[in-house]
Amino acid sequence: MHRALCYVLLTLCLALAACGSNRAAPSGGAYVGGNVPIECAPFARALTGVKLSGAAADWWPQAAGRYDRSRDPDVGSVLVFRRGGRLPSGHVAVVSEVVGPRQIRVTQANWVRHRITEEQSVIDVSRSGDWSLVRVFWPPSGEMGTTEYPTYGFIRPDHPPSKRMIAQRTPDAVKMALAGW
Repeated sequence: MHRALCYVLLTLCLALAACGSNRAAPSGGAYVGGNVPIECAPFARALTGVKLSGAAADWWPQAAGRYDRSRDPDVGSVLVFRRGGRLPSGHVAVVSEVVGPRQIRVTQANWVRHRITEEQSVIDVSRSGDWSLVRVFWPPSGEMGTTEYPTYGFIRPDHPPSKRMIAQRTPDAVKMALAGW
C-alpha cells in the first residue's frame, strides 16, 4: 500500500510540474516567438551566415565549391531537404545538436507554418545510415512524423555556430529574416 501511494504521489508531482511549462519537450521542439511569417531559407541564412539564396533545395548545388558539404551532421551545419510533393521548394534546417549517429536536433523556420522551432528531433531512416532519408518530429501531434523526406546532406558554414550561439542568435535571425537579409 505504501509503495502504491508513493507511486501515485510521484506521478501527480511530475504531472503538475509539466503543467507549469509552456514549451514542448526538448525532443519535440519548442516554438520561439509567436506567429512569424518567414521561410526556412532566409532564417537559416541569418542564423548561420551561409551566403546562399533562392529555393532551399537549390542551396546544395550552390554550395559546391563554396562550402564544405557532407553526409555527416555537425552542430551549426545546414541540413538540405530535396524537393518533393510536400516540399516543392525543398527545406533547410540548422543542426543545433548531434544526439547520436542517427539523431539530431534542429532549429528551423516554417516546418510548422509560421513558426520557428528549436531542438526539433530529426532521425536518419536511410538504409545505409547516410542521412539521405529522414523523419522529423511534428510538434502539433507531439510525435515523430511518419513521412520520410529525402535530403542531400549537410552544408558546413565557414564559421559554424555552436549550440549556445544558435540559441542566442535565434531572435536576431528572426528579425534579420523578416527584414529580408
